[in-house]
Amino acid sequence: MKLIAVKVVTLVALSGILAGCVDRYGRQDNTGSGALIGGASGAAIGAIADRRNPGAGALIGGVAGLITGGLIGHSMDEERRPPPPVYVATPPPPAPVATPPPVSVADVENLTHSGVSDNDIINQINSTHAVFHLDAETIIRLKNSGVSQNVIAYMLGTANAVATQAPPPPPTETVEVAPGPDYVYERGEWVWNGAAWVWVGGRWVVPPYRHAVWVEAHWVAGRHGWYRVPGHWL
Repeated sequence: MKLIAVKVVTLVALSGILAGCVDRYGRQDNTGSGALIGGASGAAIGAIADRRNPGAGALIGGVAGLITGGLIGHSMDEERRPPPPVYVATPPPPAPVATPPPVSVADVENLTHSGVSDNDIINQINSTHAVFHLDAETIIRLKNSGVSQNVIAYMLGTANAVATQAPPPPPTETVEVAPGPDYVYERGEWVWNGAAWVWVGGRWVVPPYRHAVWVEAHWVAGRHGWYRVPGHWL
């Protein structure tokens, strides 16, 4: 009887292994296979162990084997289960930096009226990459608005910083009487507007500090043309 039971257990176990269980994706389901083998084996062993009531022994052994086999199979499935994918959040691209619009002629006039210094106005022209093509009427308008000769010359130079020909001799200027004892006269100069020379007349200005000396702007010949050296205070 015992030999027959052992053969039955072995046959059931081999059948479970060969047949196996698969999930809906066609993968080996060790949980189901373990429960099947454990239940069958437990039932057979329980029947052999309880000769007086083999049915009860088979039931108890089958349930115990089913649970034990299922737990072992589930553990095997968990070990074979691939790790969950790791999703790395991609940070959003940085927002584009807003570029301020180029400074216009009206902007230069407003900055001058607000008391902004020549250097700060020129820096804003540089930072916004403004290019000016000034005609004689606009130059007169800028001068009447109080824009300094140095700023006007710089605006004209944005069209083309290198002149292709030497500046002409300065014309004779009519210098008006100084508005006050602390004023210094900035003489006019020729500036290159990218195509021709334009004369920017001089004006009376108040020096930035006492005993300041104005060094006039001038042009120097270079390898590729004529370059302007801006005027400045000493």
